[in-house]
Amino acid sequence: MIKKLLLGLVAVIAIIFVVASFQSDDLKVSRSATVLATPADVFRVVNDFRLWDSWSPWSKLDPNMKKTLEGPPEGVGAVYHWNGNNEVGEGTTRLVESKPNEMIGMKLEFVRPFAGSADVKFTFEPQGEATQVTWTMESKKPFIGKVMGLFMDCEKMCGDQFNEGLASLGDLVKATP
Repeated sequence: MIKKLLLGLVAVIAIIFVVASFQSDDLKVSRSATVLATPADVFRVVNDFRLWDSWSPWSKLDPNMKKTLEGPPEGVGAVYHWNGNNEVGEGTTRLVESKPNEMIGMKLEFVRPFAGSADVKFTFEPQGEATQVTWTMESKKPFIGKVMGLFMDCEKMCGDQFNEGLASLGDLVKATP
């Protein structure tokens, strides 16, 4: 009986691993929102790590998260380190590209809960009196990420947080003179 249970368990695990191996190696999450402000006003807030805690969805998940800034507080070379609870983990965001009022590129390095890296991009497109802000994150999925993706929708989970952050960003930009 125990032998049959163990063989069944091994078979289930093998099936999960085989199915996971056929999953895409790429993860891409992208969300957009319209902010009633100019591209310059929205760009200024996203480009300045000193303002991130005012709109980041992860800062709300752990108000006691430890954060440090290195380099300039805004623009290329700015670095934001965080270390928080299990919901936000630990890592570093580096601002690697900054085209005023058009685009900001970042490199995200996670330490925990899982080590990994991602490329992040914010784009700002004028829409009459408003700006369409698009927040995109792209990374390679390690095998464990493929397995986890069978049981949880990482794109939706991150996407929901992006939507929350974009809404907070819009509120902050409208409230900032």
